[in-house]
Amino acid sequence: MSTRPARLLAAGFAALVAVAGCGVRPSDPISVGVPPSGGVARRTSIALYLVRDGRLSTVKRPGFRLSQADALVLLAVGPTESERARGFTTAIPPEAAPFSVSTKAAGGLMVNVSVPAGDLPVLAVGQIVCTVAAMAEESPARVTVVGAGQNVSPPDCASAGSDRPDVPDRPSSSRPD
Repeated sequence: MSTRPARLLAAGFAALVAVAGCGVRPSDPISVGVPPSGGVARRTSIALYLVRDGRLSTVKRPGFRLSQADALVLLAVGPTESERARGFTTAIPPEAAPFSVSTKAAGGLMVNVSVPAGDLPVLAVGQIVCTVAAMAEESPARVTVVGAGQNVSPPDCASAGSDRPDVPDRPSSSRPD
């Protein structure tokens, strides 16, 4: 018998002896209390607004319920490989993240972005407004995008980022209250 296999056999036997003599003794089952109860996080679909052929389009992704800010991060990351193959893109620059979403005193929602809000492309504002409005508990939700002392407040999701001729090229832009 060659020395290498003999050494391996001896090492394996030593490991087996060490494990067998580790001092763990058999015991009865140990009670740890009542099993957990309640609901399990249900899978749902997330509605995101991406850009396709220069217009906003809804995309449903399977997943768990996300915060509005987390959904906006998905927009900034961009479409999945499958969505890109179907022609979807995003107009939201990655540097617009991180996002925060809060409720304004007069109602409505305020989305804080990390870039000047007035510099965002119209379609990016539309993606943000429509995605947040779709996730709002009360509908219709008025959404204002705020960043670097500027705010952009489209009248509603239907006109945010629209390429219809009756809608101005850029939603109204002003300083925050």
